[in-house]
Amino acid sequence: MLKNYVLLDLETTGATPLRDRITEIALIQFKEGVEVARWQTLVNPQTNIPTFIQSLTGITNEMVEEAPTFAQVAGELLDYLDEAVMCAHNVRFDHGFLKAEFKRIGITLKQKVLCTVKLSRKLYPQYKSHGLSAIVERHQLTCTQRHRAMGDVEVMVQLIELAKNELGLEALRTAVTALSKKTSLPSGIDEHIIDDIPETAGVYLFYGENNLPLYIGKSINLRTRVMSHFSSDHSSTKEMRISQEIKRIEWIETAGEFGALLLESRLVKERQPIHNRQLRRERQLCAWQLAKTPDHNPLLELIRENEITPDNLGELFGTFRSKKQATDALRNIADEHSLCLKALGLEAGKGNCFRSQINRCKGVCCGKETPAFHYLRLQQALISLKIKSWGFDGKVGIKEHDPITNKTELHVFEQWCHIATVDNESQLEEAIQSQYNFSFDVDTYKLLLKELGKPNTTVIPL
Repeated sequence: MLKNYVLLDLETTGATPLRDRITEIALIQFKEGVEVARWQTLVNPQTNIPTFIQSLTGITNEMVEEAPTFAQVAGELLDYLDEAVMCAHNVRFDHGFLKAEFKRIGITLKQKVLCTVKLSRKLYPQYKSHGLSAIVERHQLTCTQRHRAMGDVEVMVQLIELAKNELGLEALRTAVTALSKKTSLPSGIDEHIIDDIPETAGVYLFYGENNLPLYIGKSINLRTRVMSHFSSDHSSTKEMRISQEIKRIEWIETAGEFGALLLESRLVKERQPIHNRQLRRERQLCAWQLAKTPDHNPLLELIRENEITPDNLGELFGTFRSKKQATDALRNIADEHSLCLKALGLEAGKGNCFRSQINRCKGVCCGKETPAFHYLRLQQALISLKIKSWGFDGKVGIKEHDPITNKTELHVFEQWCHIATVDNESQLEEAIQSQYNFSFDVDTYKLLLKELGKPNTTVIPL
């Protein structure tokens, strides 16, 4: 399969590498396809093991009380991992914990890895589930102690042996080779930086030769998204150009997708990266403002973004990128609802409008329909385009929390404007007390409107 590999499994106090700790390590080392060593040890996590975890793994606080700490076993573990490929079921979990533990003692772990979940999927694509319990049941494997480190490692050994017997050694090697292929990184990018990119939500920035970003993107999984830019089968010419030009990568973690979307939108507008055409494009928002009375002429007036104020938000309809887009949309509405183009301000001249003569206007321009009724029909026709008024008294915060990293952020808004994103009390107090200049941004408006529509969104009045 591989020349030198280690099948490894960990038991931990929880699911978060930055907060939780390792309680048990087990591994079996193979060289040239032959088992050469087994090693296992309990580890004192130097913290309490939650009751749920104790019942799941059978590892209690009493069992690890006299066990060595991770620092005490780190050297022996490194000897086994040296020049080997570390294989684990959901290897990102185990690799993440090991990196965090080694970092605590001042060591940067740089390890080649292979995921046996992905290997199982490649070898047995006809099956849906590839968790260890499903594999044991499906293939009738033997598991002496499920959720104990060595027991789970032995299941992986059996899976590999089973695949070798059922599918053949060549099929196994082909699957492993496909999973082991390295992504081709741009010249000048250290391959180890990819290991440092977290699998969390956030924003990433690609730089070329200078400090102006080439591209800014966001994702709920930064590492996966960044790596996708460097795949050999580039999905677009832009992706290929970015890959060729990039010299440096930076990233900013957020507590969730909403924060990543807000940060991406702001950074693109501030820094104007050359490959972010859609968000960085200069555009002047247009919206239709409805007259307050039915006898006003015209009933609608096109206003620009800099004319939008908190006071007129409730009278505005549509978020259009150009006068032509706004006019075309209004003509389509008039056609659908038999509205008068003269009353709407889209047709000049005296007397009846042309459309009334061909029965496409109900005749408000010639007395066949009252202005009040036409006005009511216009309001109903525009309802789907209505820009919502701010429905809160002052500032509010949208809370976002990542249970994996335990990162919490509060996004502060007022009148659809994003005031700040804060993660501590002092920043929050500053945001609450701050004065802001109202500037309507359609991207922020749409992002917040969508977030407020989600059932689990936490809104905190400030």
